Amino acid sequence: MTPASPRNQLLYGTLDLLILRTLVYGPAHGHAIAGHIQRVSEDALRIETGSLYPALHRLEARGWIAAKWKTSDKGKRARYYRLTRTGRRQLVVEQSRWQQLSVAVTRVLRPAD
Repeated sequence: MTPASPRNQLLYGTLDLLILRTLVYGPAHGHAIAGHIQRVSEDALRIETGSLYPALHRLEARGWIAAKWKTSDKGKRARYYRLTRTGRRQLVVEQSRWQQLSVAVTRVLRPAD
C-alpha cells in the first residue's frame, strides 16, 4: 500500500490495524503478513516492503507486537512477529475507530433524503 496510490490513500492509515488483525491467527514473518492481507482482500490490498517493515518496527516499539528470529519453512532465517497482550487490547481500539470511520463515511455517501 503506497500513499501515492489514490485507491489506497485512506487505507494507508489503517496498516497498523491490518497487521494487528493478521497476527491474531498466530506468529508470522513479514512476507506472510503481506501475503495474508493480499489474499484476504482478494488482491485489492498489496502491502509494499517500504510500508510494511517500518509499520512492523513502529508496532514493535509501541509494544503491540514482539518479534524473534526463527527459521522459516524454506530454511531461511526470518523475523517472526506475534501479537502481545497490549497489542490485542489495541486491536480492539483500532477496530472500534475503523467502525466509527466507516459509519461516518457511509453517512456522507448516503443519498440525501
